Amino acid sequence: MTTARMRYAAGFLGVTGMAVGLLLAWGTGWAGHVVLWLAGALLLHDGLLAPLVCGAGWLLPGPTGRGGPVRGVLRGALIVAGALTAVALPALLRPGAPANSSVLPLDYPRGWLVSVLAVTAGAGALAGVRLLARWWRRAQPRRS
Repeated sequence: MTTARMRYAAGFLGVTGMAVGLLLAWGTGWAGHVVLWLAGALLLHDGLLAPLVCGAGWLLPGPTGRGGPVRGVLRGALIVAGALTAVALPALLRPGAPANSSVLPLDYPRGWLVSVLAVTAGAGALAGVRLLARWWRRAQPRRS
């Protein structure tokens, strides 16, 4: 199977899955809530997350500046941290303890914080490795 056919097949399966999900949600009366949630996710991404990441990428120095080898790492970490925040936002903004303790049984703010700290640590480690590799290449004597 060619790459184009695989893409079309994956796209067909994705659209079919969304249609089945929409039909199932429509029958339960949750369709309005799903549409509202999707609109909120779109606004959060396009109105807040994307401008912040683009702005941070614009503020960081280019390949010849100090942030050259770590620019992509920092932008990637911002994207992942923003996506984690967008996914965790409903649990983070909940109005208090739910009536049913099994609905949100975990400490979601702590989980979000641990996840963002893990992304930060991973990005810091990768940035350090890239800076060290850059320094190492420059420190090596040039061969003719």
